[in-house]
Amino acid sequence: MGGGIVEECFCYEEETLMTVLKTSLFFAGDGFTVYDSKGEVVFRVQSYGPDSRFKEELILTDASGRCILTVRRKRPSLHHRWEGFLGERIEGQKPMFSVRHSSIIGRSSVTVELYGKDNSNNRPPVEEYQIEGSFSHRCCTFYDSSRNSVAEIKRKVASCANIVLGKDVFCLCLKPGFDCAFAMGVILVLDQINDNNEADIIGDNSLSSPPS
Repeated sequence: MGGGIVEECFCYEEETLMTVLKTSLFFAGDGFTVYDSKGEVVFRVQSYGPDSRFKEELILTDASGRCILTVRRKRPSLHHRWEGFLGERIEGQKPMFSVRHSSIIGRSSVTVELYGKDNSNNRPPVEEYQIEGSFSHRCCTFYDSSRNSVAEIKRKVASCANIVLGKDVFCLCLKPGFDCAFAMGVILVLDQINDNNEADIIGDNSLSSPPS
């Protein structure tokens, strides 16, 4: 699905590389900060500290502090399921997308179902995405239902020294027209799956290994 999943302004006509910084988990204001190629802040996730109450509902804001997305863990759930809501979630609001983590012996997968922006009941998903690779190694790919790659998470390399940086700094590479805010909402869920010591996302073996 093309641009405008969350907002048209977060879709770019050309392939775009964002830098994602995961900040400390021990101080106020911790979370994520996302920068564009010019070093300008695009998104923030704050109050993402060690207190468990913050990990049930996370808020993605733009650089000015406006709430863009809320992601919330669904309970009870047979699978490790999270839901995403436009703006700041209110009681009774229908989710815009859901993220389901499931595993069988020897394999683990993440599926994202996009429902769109309407509030009708019993909505079938308008698009489905699969995420393959290893988020813990910062090396995975988002595929749409046609198996087109729409976004990638990669380790960041310091160009001046050709050194691979630590896992708290990584790149989000967006294909033309794919919504960066939507991708970041999914990344928040992947981070929670990883932090909760659930099975890592397993896809193609070439995606599951850290760079040499």
